[in-house]
Amino acid sequence: MHCNQGRLSQQLNVLRRQFALSDELPFGNVLSTALVERLITEAGLTVHKRVFTPTITVLMFLWQVISQDHSCREVVARLLAFRAATGQPSCSPQTGGYCLARQRLPESFVAALARETGRELERSTPDEWRWKGRRVHVFDGSTVTMPDTTANQEAYPQQPNQKQGLGFPIARIAAVFSLSCGAVLDLAICRYQGKGQSELGLLRSLWNLFAAGDVLLADRYICSWYELMELQQRGVDFVVRVHQSRKVDFRRGKRLGKQDHVVVWKKPRRRKGMDPAEYAALPDELFVREVRLVVSVSGFRTRRLNVATSLQDPQAFSRLDLTDLYRQRWNAELDLRSLKQTMQMDMLRCKTPEMVRKELWTHLLGYNLIRTVMAQAARQYALPPRQISFKGAMQAILAFQPYWDLCTPENGAALHAELLRFVASQRVGKRPNRIEPRAKKRRPNSYRLLTQPREIARAAILNGSCSS
Repeated sequence: MHCNQGRLSQQLNVLRRQFALSDELPFGNVLSTALVERLITEAGLTVHKRVFTPTITVLMFLWQVISQDHSCREVVARLLAFRAATGQPSCSPQTGGYCLARQRLPESFVAALARETGRELERSTPDEWRWKGRRVHVFDGSTVTMPDTTANQEAYPQQPNQKQGLGFPIARIAAVFSLSCGAVLDLAICRYQGKGQSELGLLRSLWNLFAAGDVLLADRYICSWYELMELQQRGVDFVVRVHQSRKVDFRRGKRLGKQDHVVVWKKPRRRKGMDPAEYAALPDELFVREVRLVVSVSGFRTRRLNVATSLQDPQAFSRLDLTDLYRQRWNAELDLRSLKQTMQMDMLRCKTPEMVRKELWTHLLGYNLIRTVMAQAARQYALPPRQISFKGAMQAILAFQPYWDLCTPENGAALHAELLRFVASQRVGKRPNRIEPRAKKRRPNSYRLLTQPREIARAAILNGSCSS
């Protein structure tokens, strides 16, 4: 790597300063200079004396996905203002150079940055933030859409029930979150439909993330005999909701307490396409503990949720412990909401599949850095990080950002402290069993829906055969 180490260090300090990453603060080792230098070397990148170095390009891409505008023009204007304020030579106000610099960034480099920031944050969390001292990983899936271009349609086709020219390319994603701090540890992406294009398929691609002693927390779609056996063989415990196709009978098995027992799940028939030798090598039985969670909310019908787990010691893990842990799975839904709604990741904006994936990873990098600021504030003010508002933290970072480069080192420390004080004050309301209708009060504008490709609709207007 032909790299100007001083230049890289200076630019990295700019990036770290924007997210309150100081070596003197908790979690200051996240996105360290050594980490970025290693990832740049592994990606084979060179850091020349140019405007759009890899570090500056990543920083600009970060601000682009975090800002409310999301445009290339805004982020280039931000760079021009930064260079003028810091006495650096001006650069072109056109967006072409920045767009080319984004294309030069290897996808593997951006993905590695996002993964490593999340994992370093989780490694740094204190034991009191963890569930019984264990690392709990929450797995959940969702979808994202992207612009309707030929390249995107080929890689991630629109849903088959949509007419050509009227739908948007859609991809299925699955993420693994840290329950203790909310960081994204890894993500997988595939087509929305097709063979192997499912949440289970994406989970299989993430096996290497899980280490012996970890706990996987997931919904009913992961309650598959083969996947649970794979986890058990890796020494990974699981807490998942029992799939609706599996019947639970608490009159059978080894009774541990009320609505709590250990049963044997027999090996199912061999999967289609599975190697016979691989199937024969699997054990014939999987011992699973089943417990029932009863949710009673005044005014609503009582719900009963059956939970399956490999944590079979009732003294170490009571039924209430397990049911309380499973209820925390909802945090994954909230984390996905933070990504897709607060950070507006639900509709990506790049025109090619490779750039779409880079944009996705940049969202995750920004998300993990915001989570790092939240963890700093939580540690400083003795709070559980899940009590702090993600949106409040993001708004604070955006509000404080313009002032980092205008203050002295002494004022910078005060700015750090004030940022963390504000973030710690933004608490999530305690609303257990909250019930809200999934409906909007505000009526949409009365525009008709596009029922034919835009080119055809435009031609019809020009020919006078359509009024609008």
